[in-house]
Amino acid sequence: MGERTAAGGGKWVDVAPERLPRWLANFAGRHGAYREEGLLLIAEDGATANWQEPPGAPPVETMAELIVQATTPRRIGLLLARKGAVAVGIAEGPELITSKVETHYVQGRTAAGGWSQQRFARRRDNQAKAAAADGAGIVGRLLLPEVRSLVALVTGGDRAAIDAILAPPSLSAVAALRAERLLDVPEPRHAVLVSAVAGARAVRVLVKEP
Repeated sequence: MGERTAAGGGKWVDVAPERLPRWLANFAGRHGAYREEGLLLIAEDGATANWQEPPGAPPVETMAELIVQATTPRRIGLLLARKGAVAVGIAEGPELITSKVETHYVQGRTAAGGWSQQRFARRRDNQAKAAAADGAGIVGRLLLPEVRSLVALVTGGDRAAIDAILAPPSLSAVAALRAERLLDVPEPRHAVLVSAVAGARAVRVLVKEP
């Protein structure tokens, strides 16, 4: 699904749950037979693959358990926010079953200096606060009534914007479900929200070559 360089070396790879058996077979084909130490795989040539449970899945101790849990359908909340745009939804397994997208204009940053800089900064701050309040309202309408059926909340986009949306005490039950995973997404639209379901369900593995 995607990969990126890991800060401590190696690369993070996102694997769709349905592709886990094929991925493992390909890993063995490239690096030789591997042994399991919990969710850490160590291949004959020294390559390693260290797996994480996807959001909402319970802790597991073996790859067989991970595959079962990763492919079990779960209800996951989604919240994406960037540049005044907010997208909220609920996914049931790989399907987005409900969603709402809203866009507010938030002025871009101005260059340093200039007589109007402070006025623009205040206007931008007010616009961002209005977008956050509207996003909180959408979360309250879509996710809060379903919070007991959700196993996790996966967010994406701008972390500060998401923090602001989830800040109201009334949304504490939703915020408590927030997963550590933060999806890297463009300005949220409905198509972006649909694509984010795959990222929310993906199983992440840290791969280090010998």
